[in-house]
Amino acid sequence: MIDRYTLAEMYDIWCLENKFDKWLEVEIAVCEVHAEMGTIPVEALAEIKAKAAFSLERIAEIEKTTDHDVIAFTTNLAENIGPASRFVHYGLTSSDVVDTANALLLRESCDALLARVDDLLAVLKRRAYEFKDTPQIGRTHGIHAEPTSFGLVWALWYEDMKRNHERVGRAMEAISFGKISGAVGAFAHLSPEVEERVCAKLGLKPANVSTQVIQREAYAEYLCTLAIVASSCEKIALQVRHWQRTEVREAQEAFKKGQKGSSAMPHKRNPILSERICGMARTVRANSIVGLENVALWHERDISHSSAERIVLPDSSATLDYMLAKTTSLLDTLVVYPENMLKNLNLTGGLVFSGQLLLALTQKGVSREDAYAWTQRNATKVWDEGGNYHELINNDADISSHLSAEEIARVFDLKHYLRNVETVFERVFGK
Repeated sequence: MIDRYTLAEMYDIWCLENKFDKWLEVEIAVCEVHAEMGTIPVEALAEIKAKAAFSLERIAEIEKTTDHDVIAFTTNLAENIGPASRFVHYGLTSSDVVDTANALLLRESCDALLARVDDLLAVLKRRAYEFKDTPQIGRTHGIHAEPTSFGLVWALWYEDMKRNHERVGRAMEAISFGKISGAVGAFAHLSPEVEERVCAKLGLKPANVSTQVIQREAYAEYLCTLAIVASSCEKIALQVRHWQRTEVREAQEAFKKGQKGSSAMPHKRNPILSERICGMARTVRANSIVGLENVALWHERDISHSSAERIVLPDSSATLDYMLAKTTSLLDTLVVYPENMLKNLNLTGGLVFSGQLLLALTQKGVSREDAYAWTQRNATKVWDEGGNYHELINNDADISSHLSAEEIARVFDLKHYLRNVETVFERVFGK
C-alpha cells in the first residue's frame, strides 16, 4: 500500500531541478501570454521554447557572483536561448516567478499528502471493522474508566484523518494563487490581464491584490495544516507506545526477524517507530511557527521569509509525507492482543462497572447521593484491599434491598457497554 508513493517522492518535488523546472514553466507561460497579446514576437516565443534550458551547476556558478538565484537562473537561460532571451522575464520581478512557482510546488505536495492520507484511511477502516467487537478498557487520566470497543479507537482515528484530508484540501486551495503584478503589486509594467491569463495557463487563481509577494498567511495555513496532521499521527503513535508497555501489552509494533531492540538487553522490543513519529511531529509543529512569523514583512516585502521558507516548506512536507507512510505501515502491521485487553479490563475486579450500578440504583428510586455513597464504599474496599466488586455488591444490604441478583448481574454485563458501537460505526463509515 505505502509503495504507491516512494519515501523519496516529496524530496523529488522539492529538489532544485524541479524548483527550476517550475520557474521555467512560469517564465514560458508569461512569454506565451505576451506572444498572444502581441507584446513579443511569436517567432521569439518559438525560439525561447525550443532553446530554454538550465544547468544546476551553471546556475550555482553564476550565483557565486550575483548572489541572486533568480538572476543566475535567467542568465543561464539567456546563455542557452540567445537574442530572444531579452523577452524572458519581461516586466517581471523575481517574486512573480518564485511565488507563482511555489504555488505549483505546494500543490504537488498537497497531492502527494492527500494520497498518503487516503492510504492511511483505508488501513484505519479495515482494522476498525476487524476490532469492532473487541472489548477494551477505556482510560481517562491514564486510569481505568469504563469498557469500550477497540474498534471505536480506530473509528475515531479514521474520523480524525478524514478531517485532515479536508484540511489539506483547504490548504491546497489557499496556496493555489499566483501573482504577476510587479515589484510592489501595482502592475506598473504589465496589465492585470497578463496575470489572469498566466494563472489560467498554470491552473492557478490570480491573487486579487498583492505586494511584491503572495501574502504569507497562505503559507502559514499550509504549514499549520501539516502541523495538525502530524499531531494526529503523534496522537496515534502515543497510544501505541502506551499499549506496548510491558505492564499493559495490549498491542505492539511488529517485530521482524533479526530486529534488535537494545544493544545491552536482548529481550527488549521497543516502540521505536512510534517514538520516531512522536519526535518528528515536534519538528513539523515548530516549523509552523516559522510560517506564522513570516506573515509580517516590511512594507511591500522584505526577504526575511525567504531563507526560512527554503527550509520549512520542503522539510515539513517531506517529514509529514514520511510520517504518514510510517503511521500507515505501523497500523497495518500492528500486533494486537485481545486476550490481554480482556485481562486488563478485569484487572480491578469489576470496578469499571460502577457507573452502570449507580444508574441502576437511581432507576429504583434511590437518591443519587445515596447510590453514589453505597457504590463508592464497595469500590474503595476493592481498590484498597482487592477482591471482587460483583460479590461485594451482592452482599451489600442497602444495594440488594433495591436490586435483585439478576438485576445486579445485568449491571456487570459487558455487552451493555458496547450496544451502541454499531450506531457509531454507521455515523463514521455509513451503513
